[in-house]
Amino acid sequence: MRLVDSHCHLQAERFAPDVELVIGSARLAGVERILVPGWDGSSSEAALRLVERFPWLDAAVGVHPHDAAKVDDAEWAQVVAVAADDRVIAIGETGLDYDRAFSPVDAQLANLRRNLRLALDTGKPAILHCRSRAGARDAQDALLAELRAAGIGSSAGIAAFGHRPTGVIHSFSGPVDYAREVLDLGLAISFSGLVFRPGEEASAEVVALVPRDRLLVETDAPFLSPPGAPRSRNEPAWVRITAAWLAERRGDAQAAFGDGLVEAYDRVFPRPRPRG
Repeated sequence: MRLVDSHCHLQAERFAPDVELVIGSARLAGVERILVPGWDGSSSEAALRLVERFPWLDAAVGVHPHDAAKVDDAEWAQVVAVAADDRVIAIGETGLDYDRAFSPVDAQLANLRRNLRLALDTGKPAILHCRSRAGARDAQDALLAELRAAGIGSSAGIAAFGHRPTGVIHSFSGPVDYAREVLDLGLAISFSGLVFRPGEEASAEVVALVPRDRLLVETDAPFLSPPGAPRSRNEPAWVRITAAWLAERRGDAQAAFGDGLVEAYDRVFPRPRPRG
């Protein structure tokens, strides 16, 4: 099956000793696209350096909600400058995390707003993290409100993106009605190994709702290992486990499903220059 990994932090310290082998293993596993998102200024620049070394990778730049209170105006200007590079195909990872709440809510909201503005200004989709505490949905509801306030799903989004998705809900987590609202706004949805965890059962129903051209799969490596993968460090090669689960839930043949993954990735994240 052809594969993509639409969210993989290959610039993380845990990959420093053997990133070349990890990338090679992904290729052998059938992974044709890998998107490497930043979470602050330095990791965003590190993502772009990886693309320089491995031109078939893609980079995203932005500020994660965990780091919202840490990134000052000077570091944000660094992110904005890197975002202009045409090898950067998305803005993020950004979003809201009311579960661990490593940054205050006000800082997370301010950070999300400037990342969304950058996405609209550049025409590069926002990669959106969203987590609430177990049994809650306050982060999901707040994210929907912020997306609408930013103009996602309205004429502002259409002007910047045409009919492409203005963002991707990465590593989907939440109830079915939240997914329906996200899809109504025209966003794409990506699934990770999180779908296998207790409390994420709604994902099995959501998978069937997502249009083929807005359905993505990811590892979120080095995190969220699926069953059968080492818990100590997830890798892009293991995206095949989650992809097979998605194909089964949708009743799709794996070959056709894999073709759809690559087509959806290229539609959501068009790249102006050829991959190496």
